[in-house]
Amino acid sequence: MKTKLSIFFMAFGLSLLMTAGFIISHNIRESDTARAAAADTVSLLEATGPDEWLKELQNDENFIPDYKLNPHMDMPVVEIEGWGYVGTLEVPVLELELPVMAQWSYPGLKISPCRYSGSPYLNSLTIAAHNYESHFGKIKNLIAGDAVIFTDNDGNRFEYQVDAVEQYEAEDSQKVVENQHDLVLFTCTLGGQYRVVVQCNLNKEASQ
Repeated sequence: MKTKLSIFFMAFGLSLLMTAGFIISHNIRESDTARAAAADTVSLLEATGPDEWLKELQNDENFIPDYKLNPHMDMPVVEIEGWGYVGTLEVPVLELELPVMAQWSYPGLKISPCRYSGSPYLNSLTIAAHNYESHFGKIKNLIAGDAVIFTDNDGNRFEYQVDAVEQYEAEDSQKVVENQHDLVLFTCTLGGQYRVVVQCNLNKEASQ
């Protein structure tokens, strides 16, 4: 009887290891695919704008961006391969430069981080992404003071500093939306039980 139990538990343990290995391998493949897609999309976004006339205007110290005159305006969207993007996100300390989709969806999250809610013009931007290493898998390592930069498709640059990194239980996801920080990045942990939430405040002197 003991021998049969031992064989059962060994087989069960082996099946768990094989399942874990499959999941890890699958996540690595998806992360690599997402990394390549993000790099291509960032290059395309950089190539599509803003127009030269707008760049010249932005160099004028008296220039006032449209979003400052109308903070409630929609963010300009660039469509690439059927997906709409509102800009790019940079996290220098993690060597991340990623496109940001205009609207979040589960299929979209497999491709790039997505705008979950809000707008940088209203100091209320929330961005969600998968925990791929090439997306938000490493944001848990950010510390207070680290820089995070969002640039919209008109070339308006918003520089933030990390204020805090917190972890919420999955059922407390509403806390992410209700957050009062200027920028919030969030992802789930590997098991999906928790949400890693990075809260950032605008560095007004550095932003355009």
